[in-house]
Amino acid sequence: MEGDDWETECKDMRTEADAIINDVVFAVRSMALSRTLPSSEYLAYINVETKEGQRYCVELSDMGLKIVSHAFDLVDDSLDGQPHETIYSLLDTVSPAYRQAFSAALFHRLEALQQEQQAQQADL
Repeated sequence: MEGDDWETECKDMRTEADAIINDVVFAVRSMALSRTLPSSEYLAYINVETKEGQRYCVELSDMGLKIVSHAFDLVDDSLDGQPHETIYSLLDTVSPAYRQAFSAALFHRLEALQQEQQAQQADL
């Protein structure tokens, strides 16, 4: 049974990383779970390239997300990355283009919602 619990927790961390990637991939150049660095029960590593072309390896743990290197698939122990509670906060600090893309996407979602509400009211 213990093995089953470990596998479930490991899958949960990978699921969390996949959810993070799917949530913001539109606002970065590329983003993927590292296939080189090991994922574990407590950690996953995500490679991120911003729209500005900056590359990062981000560690995902129960402490949040933090940049662990300025290259894909690498952990630089000398780098003292600040932990962030969300991927939005982390990307907001390193990528002005992320902020612009996120703002534009939010605007378009709100605009679509407004149009949908207007269409529903017109049907009444």
